[in-house]
Amino acid sequence: MAAGYLDILRARHAARLLTGTLVGRLPSGTAHIAIVLFTRAEGGSYTQAGALAAAYGLATAVGQPLLGRAVDLYGQPRIQFPAAVLSALGMSLLALVGLGTLPLAYLAVIVAGLFTPPLEGGLRALWPSVLGREDRVYRAYAMDAVAQEVMFTVGPLLVTVLVSLWSPAAALLVINAIGVLGALSVVLSEPSRAWRSAPREAHWLGALRSPGLLALLGAFFFVGLALGSITVAGVAYADDHGRESVYGWLMAALGLGALIGGATYGARQWAGAPERRLRVIVALLALGYLPLMLTPSVPVMTALAALAGVFLAPAIACSFIVVDRHAPRGTVTEAFSWLVTTFGVGAAAGTAAAGPAVELGGTAWSFAVAGAGGVAALVVLLATGRVLADPGRTTAVVTGSENDRNGAVEPGFSSGHKA
Repeated sequence: MAAGYLDILRARHAARLLTGTLVGRLPSGTAHIAIVLFTRAEGGSYTQAGALAAAYGLATAVGQPLLGRAVDLYGQPRIQFPAAVLSALGMSLLALVGLGTLPLAYLAVIVAGLFTPPLEGGLRALWPSVLGREDRVYRAYAMDAVAQEVMFTVGPLLVTVLVSLWSPAAALLVINAIGVLGALSVVLSEPSRAWRSAPREAHWLGALRSPGLLALLGAFFFVGLALGSITVAGVAYADDHGRESVYGWLMAALGLGALIGGATYGARQWAGAPERRLRVIVALLALGYLPLMLTPSVPVMTALAALAGVFLAPAIACSFIVVDRHAPRGTVTEAFSWLVTTFGVGAAAGTAAAGPAVELGGTAWSFAVAGAGGVAALVVLLATGRVLADPGRTTAVVTGSENDRNGAVEPGFSSGHKA
């Protein structure tokens, strides 16, 4: 398992790009947690915390595809770093003004979300030019999903540590300063400066003209909803047990489960179409969310959170390949940015729904939102199975000068090309 990942990391620029992207995405990966903790510390309600986090998520949803398309058109350095600075300034404004002037607080989170740099899609655009061989690119997609879970495991713990040592406002400032440094490391790298998107057909819908991509995005809206609701539900559960640290452990357990699941998933070759496999993975993901509604003791709940996370990274890794198979040529960054957008909108809906759910029916109701989101994601995949079964183009990774990875297939999927 480790040998395949080490082979990728030994490639020139690979470790720097992966690390820089993860560090650069730390502010967006922890924003919902940081906003909820900051709002509660300022005396705001769960509903207010959910609304601010939702505003951030919706702004991110709007900004990601726009910035992704701009990256495809103008390159990474011109867009990624300025966006990272503006996003950090937005969060810094929230930390400084607090909730005393609510319109200003909402403006701050909207600016932070709107200018969140599309580093995630940008990294996947760079892998073919950095790694060359198709089999290494395939492995990188799985490693990418695993590495994200490291961030989602460490991120909540880092936020809670910063809150404990200083304050929620300090946590916002530190996390976003670190994020700017990560983005700077990426855009100063040779692959990022040299990258150019493949030629694209001019169309106002861009990547969204693909029916298969639309079906996938619809399903992952509900996956985002489930994750967003857990953010608020976890805080409510920690409050029920009188210990703020419980929240960090629950979120870390969720990330650790995803890390284990993703590492295991990426270690083997998989036969068959990724679209069919994705339906099975999402079914197992939904099944893992449902027991959280029981809200048992802290040790048991932590174990359930880890179990609930096991199929998250495999679902994300598999979705990368499905995006590649269905996204139109030349929309490399934009297509992945739309995936981030659906997560953002879904997470915003989840946080907005979970806040009132806590206040109306207690913590169990907020975890029920997560279970419902997982089930809905599966229903969408089942209902759109015929559309997803037809990518509409040849499946092959392009590793030439265009650096376009559209059409990639997952490890073990027979495409008629030799790895």
